[in-house]
Amino acid sequence: MEASSKEKALPQIVEVDLGNRSYPIYIGSGLLDQPELLQRHVHGKRVLVVTNSTVAPLYLDKVVDALTRGNPNVTVDSVILPDGEKYKNMETLMKVFDKAIESRLDRRFLQLLWHRWILLLEAKLGINHPLGKNLIGAFYQPQCVLIDTDTLNTLPDRELASGLAEVIKYGLIRDAVFFEWQEKNMTALIARDPSAMAYAIKRSCENKAEVVSLDEKESGLRATLNLGHTFGHAIETGFGYGVWLHGEAVAAGTVMAVDMSYRLGWIDDQLVKRIHNILQQAKLPTAPPDTMTVEMFKSVMAVDKKVADGLLRLILLKGPLGNCVFTGDYDRKALDDTLRAFCKS
Repeated sequence: MEASSKEKALPQIVEVDLGNRSYPIYIGSGLLDQPELLQRHVHGKRVLVVTNSTVAPLYLDKVVDALTRGNPNVTVDSVILPDGEKYKNMETLMKVFDKAIESRLDRRFLQLLWHRWILLLEAKLGINHPLGKNLIGAFYQPQCVLIDTDTLNTLPDRELASGLAEVIKYGLIRDAVFFEWQEKNMTALIARDPSAMAYAIKRSCENKAEVVSLDEKESGLRATLNLGHTFGHAIETGFGYGVWLHGEAVAAGTVMAVDMSYRLGWIDDQLVKRIHNILQQAKLPTAPPDTMTVEMFKSVMAVDKKVADGLLRLILLKGPLGNCVFTGDYDRKALDDTLRAFCKS
């Protein structure tokens, strides 16, 4: 009875509206046990599952089953990559190409992936370079996104907290009501309460879907999704990819962006305190590592993808909770003062 009732549970669906490139996000429990969700989006006869050495032992068989159950015309191959930010590079991408060619995937797919990777330097299919994070990449929309909330049960506590940094971001940049909900429900989120977790995921997806629909190529509005990321990427690059998790670096970077916003007189001290409190509740860092220096921050930020005409544009909070700006029009002294406040040298 339990399995059949689970199969009948309908996912919540968030639609990302991009015209003929629109796609659904399915959110819910037990979605990997509903093969029709994935299969309705598979239009070819060959599928390549790209996974890593941590996730594969837990979920590869389940995903392959979801793609092939009752669907004998589909052949599934997989490529298992090493786990970690430091492997997000050209060499790893070549492993995907090697397997794709070996699996005789459609040549159009290979040409498209290569063409976009080479020609587009704004990142979402992002590749890390030793000088900076996600500098190389391409925009390529998925057919669908499937979020089976049951998979959160195998996520280590530290990884869960890292993900919450991105959830908190949405409240700060555009959704004050969501931030206030998080303040009341952070304990439930840390405890992995299923209903709280499902709501946080759905609301985060709705916020991102709305932003992406309005600004697909990250020219302005979409860049606001990178609150804390400019400082955070400097931490990841300067400290070494993977030493801190992405969300941990973003959390510390958010605190630095908030500090700078306050120094500019754009937000009040009460908001600063609330942001500190919620990040601490989520068990996230609120300062960069002691080894980071002002010079390390400046050298990495100088090659950030948000630099235009030599000017570093930042996402900063401005006005009441839920409001931010993406701008290069700020007093450079505030940036210097923030860096000095968080670095010993």
